[in-house]
Amino acid sequence: MAAQNGEDCRLHWDMTRLFATDEDWEEAYQKAGAGAEDFAGRAGTLGGGREKTLSALTEYMELNQGLERLYTYAMMKLHEDTSNGKYQGMQDRAASLASRMAAASAFLTPELLALPEEELQGMAADERFADYDVFLQEILRTKPHVLGAKEERLMAMATEVTGVPENTAELLMGADLDLGKTISEDGSKIQLTEAGFIPLMSSESRIVRRKAYTAMMQGYGRMGNTFAALYGGQVKADIFAARARGYASCREAALFPDQVQPSVYDSLIESVHGGIGTLCAYLEAKQRRLGVPKLHLYDLYAEKKTDFEISPDIDEAFRIFLDSVKPLGADYVRDASRALPERWIDVMPAKNKRAGAYSTGVYGTTPYVLLNHKPTYDGLSTLAHEMGHAMHTFYSSAAQPYAKADYTIFVAEVASTTNEILLCEHLRRVYKGNRDAQLALIGSLLEHFRTTVFRQTMFAEFEMKAHSMAENGESLTRDSLCELYYGLNRLYYGKACAVDKAVETEWMRIPHFYSPFYVYKYATGFCAAAALSRNILSGDPAKVAAYRKFLTLGGSMPPIEELKVAGVDMSTPAPVCEALDYFAELLLEYTALLAQED
Repeated sequence: MAAQNGEDCRLHWDMTRLFATDEDWEEAYQKAGAGAEDFAGRAGTLGGGREKTLSALTEYMELNQGLERLYTYAMMKLHEDTSNGKYQGMQDRAASLASRMAAASAFLTPELLALPEEELQGMAADERFADYDVFLQEILRTKPHVLGAKEERLMAMATEVTGVPENTAELLMGADLDLGKTISEDGSKIQLTEAGFIPLMSSESRIVRRKAYTAMMQGYGRMGNTFAALYGGQVKADIFAARARGYASCREAALFPDQVQPSVYDSLIESVHGGIGTLCAYLEAKQRRLGVPKLHLYDLYAEKKTDFEISPDIDEAFRIFLDSVKPLGADYVRDASRALPERWIDVMPAKNKRAGAYSTGVYGTTPYVLLNHKPTYDGLSTLAHEMGHAMHTFYSSAAQPYAKADYTIFVAEVASTTNEILLCEHLRRVYKGNRDAQLALIGSLLEHFRTTVFRQTMFAEFEMKAHSMAENGESLTRDSLCELYYGLNRLYYGKACAVDKAVETEWMRIPHFYSPFYVYKYATGFCAAAALSRNILSGDPAKVAAYRKFLTLGGSMPPIEELKVAGVDMSTPAPVCEALDYFAELLLEYTALLAQED
């Protein structure tokens, strides 16, 4: 997005590192299409010796890197102005090209698996294949679950069918579902939308919160049978794919790519159950803080206003962020400080700009960050979060070859959440003695715990039990799913909160349920980050060095092993328990501050 009308060009990302012009993009697109066609001609050649295999792998990685550059450029251009049809078309063309490349390279894995196993192991150990050792080892690991060529083709053809529930649910939630009317702060009637829901739930007016909550749950409930059919169809698709590939369960199939054992999932749920008492103590403190006779689920996002305000513009926000990450080392601060002057970030809101925030990047360039910066603590925290992703990408790309630079979702939220916690603890030190500041900052972190550790674990438990029901031959109906979800809310919140029956339909509005066994990673990532941030703030140079080493690993190791390098072992309950201890410590400080108020 070019700077206009005297705008500061520093606030707009510089995309010339990807392509100098759209014409350069077009030229690269044509070359990539021709490259995909040429690569298809390598089919049947991988048995001709290691040199041919090495050449094929090198070309395959180069083509994929080029495709990522094409798609990322088009996506970022579109996100500058989502109404721009030109860039929508370019993004669609890049996605189609990726599909053509997938078809052109479909022979690669079957041909590699057709080689003797000892030959694949030999290639993985051959220093000439050092960039591709993880790729080859992963192919060997997946061999028991790879089907024959004909069956793989059928599985690929089936994806259009098995993707129908998710696509339909997305359209229903985003376009066709009428959530009805509710009231605004001034008492006027307004149309309820997903985008406007959380602001209404954060309202100081309890009537506004209750009416918005009730309208949201009833709006989904009116389509309850449809959502049950869609989610039931998704679970059946998961079962089909898992059984076709020889997995014992849908959960095992979903955890397999990250090399995570089901015991990690079970341990998370068991440990979080052990922390429900502390969660209830937090909810009781929240109820006293809000001054309501009984806390309801529609009160959970509300916060009592304090006199503490922080309203940094982007320059001040960036200075605060850099101060907060000083415990990570002077070189980390120096590298992160490049982001604004080198224009990694598109900073400010603009008409038709994509909402929210994210970090992305293409190997061989700098990371990129999209923000819609607001001069609030949330805006500052979002900057720290996205810069955590960006620096993880920066260091992994610098240390690893392309084939091993990309890290998995299991570890993706660790660096970002660690930065958020470092920021919060930094500000707590800056505002030591300021009671309102401490209430606001600790309250924010406690709520982050509730929504990320407890709520996401409850979601993980819901989808585990729903899949288990279907795998055992039980029907997933509106009534059975609502009963399951309502029961879990009573388990997690019932000792300190009125669990209104209306919550039973909330599962219908959780889009992540259409990505099976995904949400638990938010909880494990947060727990790992809580433990690691405490390690970093301990001042122990060895612990800081371990975390910094983790940032360079990319996808070169299984994610559990990468986190062990960082200093946490997620194969045990210890990091989750340590995170819950941190939650309890914060709560003690919070309740002590409230006692002063009382």
